[in-house]
Amino acid sequence: MSLTPFHIAIAVRDIAETRDFYGNQLGFPEGRSAENWIDFNMFGHQFVTHLNPDLGPDGKVPPLYNPVDNHGVPIPHCGVIMQFDDWERFAKRLEGVITEYIIEPYIRFNGVTGEQGTLFFADPSGNALEFKGFRDIDSELFKK
Repeated sequence: MSLTPFHIAIAVRDIAETRDFYGNQLGFPEGRSAENWIDFNMFGHQFVTHLNPDLGPDGKVPPLYNPVDNHGVPIPHCGVIMQFDDWERFAKRLEGVITEYIIEPYIRFNGVTGEQGTLFFADPSGNALEFKGFRDIDSELFKK
């Protein structure tokens, strides 16, 4: 499967806090930036954070929840799909970095079509992020 990078932009409450979280804690390299936005390289994708002063210093983007596999999945959310081994390494790297998960790392749809490792957490501004891993992305990603 050959994919081109996606571009997504999200609202954040504080640029310095965002730089620390995505850059220092999660380890995503910083690209271009200005006073009110930062580009991050999220596994080869352009992930842009824009300051939204209306959130306020303690504000958060409020998610809704949709039930999937007996878990409340936050809506909206975004993230990256990766090979299962890479997902396992990323989940391990998050230990000690992410102290509160929306959904802790686990295997969703275990033993059936669409089986995947998944985990959810929110950034300091409340933006929900999902990272998932498939053992065979090409055959499982869109299979019914």
